[in-house]
Amino acid sequence: MMPFLLSALGAAFLVSQAHAQGLLQTNRISADLANQAVVAAVAKCASQSYAETAVLVDADGVQQAMLRGDRAGAHTLDSAFSKAYTAASFKTDTTALVERSKTVPVFSNLFKLPHLLLLGRGIVIKVGDEVVGAIGAAGAPGGDLDDACARAGLDKIKDQLK
Repeated sequence: MMPFLLSALGAAFLVSQAHAQGLLQTNRISADLANQAVVAAVAKCASQSYAETAVLVDADGVQQAMLRGDRAGAHTLDSAFSKAYTAASFKTDTTALVERSKTVPVFSNLFKLPHLLLLGRGIVIKVGDEVVGAIGAAGAPGGDLDDACARAGLDKIKDQLK
């Protein structure tokens, strides 16, 4: 009976190990940190009198936090989301995607898909090499200004992403 019991326990252990190998371990940004990031991004632009919207998405591109600043246009909601979604989807900053589209013209065809936006200023958020989300900002009078506001949001939380 004992050899049978040991054999059954061994088999159960192997099965549980096989199931564990089928699962992916991921990190998630908490709701609190996501909100801190969008607040910091909007505040950075507001301090310069820009009406900004910031959106933070998780690694799958699902909106986690959004803040539309005072007087920010309605279009900034979609633009900020699409910048963040695109960065999360491609797992790279959107400015790099814009550069890539200049040398690989066929690449820009992908941006006919919903929510993909070939504009810079979507920034991936990483823990080590793992993309855990992205932040996008829209509404400032220039892409470099949107970028600075999104980066202010990331800077606010980056030390807490360990």
